[in-house]
Amino acid sequence: MIQFALPFPAIDPVLFAVGPFAVRWYALAYIAGLLIGWQLARYLVSRPALWGGTSPMQPNDLDDALFWATFGVILGGRTGYVLFYNLPFFLEHPDEIVKLWHGGMSFHGGLAGTLVALVLFARARGIRVFSLLDVAGVVAPIGLLFGRLANFINGELWGRPADVPWAMVFPTGGDVPRHPSQLYEAGLEGLVLFIAMLIAVRMGALKRPGLAAGIFGIGYGIGRIVGEFFREPDPQLGFLMFGSTMGMLLSIPLVLAGAGLVAYALRRPAP
Repeated sequence: MIQFALPFPAIDPVLFAVGPFAVRWYALAYIAGLLIGWQLARYLVSRPALWGGTSPMQPNDLDDALFWATFGVILGGRTGYVLFYNLPFFLEHPDEIVKLWHGGMSFHGGLAGTLVALVLFARARGIRVFSLLDVAGVVAPIGLLFGRLANFINGELWGRPADVPWAMVFPTGGDVPRHPSQLYEAGLEGLVLFIAMLIAVRMGALKRPGLAAGIFGIGYGIGRIVGEFFREPDPQLGFLMFGSTMGMLLSIPLVLAGAGLVAYALRRPAP
């Protein structure tokens, strides 16, 4: 065992409060991810060369898509957490379902909610569905980066016991040094995946509808599975079959779906 652990930087989860109104880092992470992603998305669709000469949508289309995506990620994220991570508790306390400020969001649920919302939006506007999903896939790692950093600030979703020099003792994780797995996931699912998506765009991925979205699915799924090896499972679930976790099991279909999208996109004639 190590002789010491890095002190956890105790940052107040509430940035500031005015009376009963509190601004939390977690909420700001969602807002920052959506707004910065929206601006990057507008940039992408305003560059016809990235799409092979003609952009499949206009920047103004993304203004409304942002509202649809926001609704989808919140509704889907909360629904996913309720169904996959703590259903018995919420069946006994249904009033807690709407109390988002108590925490509890599932990325996989948020992804599903956003997917449904964007598909409906694309069909309503006559936009090519896969192209809209490609844009979402490029910008999504920005939100993941901010979200994982907010998890770290909140001192939640900490890692498994560790003896590495950078292990930390988290306020709610007992007196055992643990992996700062939130930072690992911020790096893998956020920074590394974002760089990979930018490289894919640079290499012409947006010219093949579905390719960028598929790369995102593969990249996130693999990054999440790797991160789960360092992250402590949710206490109400623990380890599942063959030592896996819920995050791993939910990520496997995402990798397979992403691989299917990539194969579909590459089979189509090159532009």
